[in-house]
Amino acid sequence: MKKVCIMTLGCKVNKYESDSLAKILEDKGYTAVDSLQSADIFVINTCAVTAEAEKKSRQMIARCKKFNPNARVLICGCASQKNIDQFKEKDVEVVTGVAGKTKLVEVIENGNVDISELPLVYEDDMTAKQSRIRAYIKIQDGCNNFCSYCIIPYLRGRSRSRSMTSIMEEAKALGDDIKEIVLTGINVTDFKIDGKPGLLKLLQELDKLGKRLRLSSLEETLVSEEFISGLAELKNFCPHFHLSLQSGCDSVLKRMNRKYTTAEFLASVELIRKYFPLAGITTDVIVGFPGESDEEFELTRQFIEKVKFASLHIFKYSHRSGTVASKLPDLDDKIKSQRSDTLDCLKAELMNEFIQLNKTGKVLIEEFDGEFYTGYTENYIKCYIESQKDLVNQIVEVDIGERFKDGVLAKIAH
Repeated sequence: MKKVCIMTLGCKVNKYESDSLAKILEDKGYTAVDSLQSADIFVINTCAVTAEAEKKSRQMIARCKKFNPNARVLICGCASQKNIDQFKEKDVEVVTGVAGKTKLVEVIENGNVDISELPLVYEDDMTAKQSRIRAYIKIQDGCNNFCSYCIIPYLRGRSRSRSMTSIMEEAKALGDDIKEIVLTGINVTDFKIDGKPGLLKLLQELDKLGKRLRLSSLEETLVSEEFISGLAELKNFCPHFHLSLQSGCDSVLKRMNRKYTTAEFLASVELIRKYFPLAGITTDVIVGFPGESDEEFELTRQFIEKVKFASLHIFKYSHRSGTVASKLPDLDDKIKSQRSDTLDCLKAELMNEFIQLNKTGKVLIEEFDGEFYTGYTENYIKCYIESQKDLVNQIVEVDIGERFKDGVLAKIAH
């Protein structure tokens, strides 16, 4: 029985697609693993969201070869879709791109495949191999936003939604051990049913299954009274909203081709907190976007402080050839690093403030590290819990204590 090691870089969509490939391979008699170890075949599912991600994708080839110099190495994903030539001198047997990843099974058995045309409709040929605790379900692919810094719409293609029937079939097939479903996609906000916004309707149907429901991310443009009040009526929705901000300065947002102003973003946050007072609202921020002045960065810092996010994902702007922003003069990396450090400090302050607002929570226990059971509250606070009982894959009520590592210490509530 041959062993296939599938290494995934980048987003949760890539992870879902890798897990789907693993399921297909196991059904055909292969052993599929997702941690770097000796194997007969390596599949590297690459990322191209930043230049660093592409570099890591190339470096992964050498890391795999160290475990078995004679192994076959197959490349797929965004980095090869963007630039196939960067892998041709890397002793890689086969290269494919974003589309048709399931064809890699045919490649393993029969030979080469070329980069496929990006599809115009959702490729519904994947169902992921799931863990026993949380299931990621992909509902959408591609993006129509064309933010000026982002290469993904050019690599993933236009937005296309999976059918409601297919999503519900996968969700209903999940075993009782799965306690939480996370909906993922390149732009989940753009999920449609018959050409109309369909995310709330999908969540309403999934809510009937009795599992916790979580969104991987959300765009401000979908936030409305109807949508948020609808979420508040669900029994199992986890109030964690990852709203991508990118900049807290209107002039920078305009250059980024984002579709909202800071005033509109703040109004959305206030609407969410109207229905979910303790919602965990997290965000992405890009520092050092071309032309970002000290004054524009200061506006971003002040806005983040005003919104009081629960946490931040901070990225230094990465030049991506082929994007509109790539034609603009880049800032010095030292400036980007200084601004990143400034927001890192603010992030720590905001996390402390958010945690202090929370006294209790319901935690889905994911693992035991030998000392603590760990998991996340519904609003995404990581909890470390000591217990003599086996708590893995249980949902427990806890009292939230002091800060600890990347989360908090918590005790089972009595």
